[in-house]
Amino acid sequence: MRRLYLRDCAPGDIVDDVYVVSGKQFAASSNGKYYIKAFVSDRTSQVTARMWNATREIFTAMPEAGFIKVRGRIENYQNNLQFIIEQMWPAKDGTYEVNDLMPHTNRDINEMCKKLHEICGSIQNRYLGALVQAYLDDEDLMGNFCKSPAAQSFHHAFIGGLLEHTLNAMEVGDAIVKFYPGLSRDLVLAGIFLHDIAKTWELKYETAFGYTDGGHLVGHIVKSAMWVEHKAKKAEEILGEKIPQNLIDVLQHIIISHHGVPEFGAVKVPCTPEAIAVHMIENMDAKLMMSLQVCRGEASEGEGNWTEYMKAFGGKLFRPDVAPSEVFDTEAEQQNSPEAPKSPTLKMEITNPLFESNHKK
Repeated sequence: MRRLYLRDCAPGDIVDDVYVVSGKQFAASSNGKYYIKAFVSDRTSQVTARMWNATREIFTAMPEAGFIKVRGRIENYQNNLQFIIEQMWPAKDGTYEVNDLMPHTNRDINEMCKKLHEICGSIQNRYLGALVQAYLDDEDLMGNFCKSPAAQSFHHAFIGGLLEHTLNAMEVGDAIVKFYPGLSRDLVLAGIFLHDIAKTWELKYETAFGYTDGGHLVGHIVKSAMWVEHKAKKAEEILGEKIPQNLIDVLQHIIISHHGVPEFGAVKVPCTPEAIAVHMIENMDAKLMMSLQVCRGEASEGEGNWTEYMKAFGGKLFRPDVAPSEVFDTEAEQQNSPEAPKSPTLKMEITNPLFESNHKK
């Protein structure tokens, strides 16, 4: 049977399929009866779910986050969809596709990994090159890096999102450094590569996106900076010499300042040209990804010209693309199209006094 995605659900729909259940809570209603509150999600959306007349045994049997087969109905509650769970069972292997349940990058992960290694391999400074290589040689870390989302919900919140975000930013950084003589290409690229590296540790992403205990207690910014010193020791073993401390300090500064200002999580404000560049480049990629998703992506369908208020942008966003590209498949099609603009015909004249019969002497 064709899957009914949550994005396509409407009040009154009966649902019987495997979904991701997370964030479970056991509570009592005003009449003293117990119920379970949780989130039900698939790759398209997440809705609040409730199971009335629940028992402690049912609650205990539910995973903290996992794939569950649920049967229930969709209701309208305060202008939002609500999933009323009537029954649930463990999901059997082979009865669902993980890609239906977890949002996933549309790009080829292997190709992105290859490109990431290529850019990292182009770093010329031997200290930074060895340090970056120490990360690339950590197979477990890089395996997680290629799977991890870049955030729980903010931007690039899908499998492969961290890799996609990092590679996007590195390619942008590589493209613009040539316009700014004196800006260290190696530091910018290494800083972008490492700025979110500990999100592999901060986030959970096996069955549902969430934060680990360490993610709540420490966070990826501080942990990413701490890892630099650990990997520097590995790099020094390869090099046979110490990495200059000021290089480690500057790289850690890039990491701890990449959120820009303290109210957005930065430990320090950027105070080197490379830290400023990394902050602006990675922030641009994150913000553009968010804006395109709600204005031009699947989340924009049927929502009108304006988004809801978005805290990240301090207001609403205007959705329509008012200047769509007009691309012709072939040059001949362009020339033959009656709607194609006609280029003005220019009359070319060659003038040379030697061939002018009435030129002045």
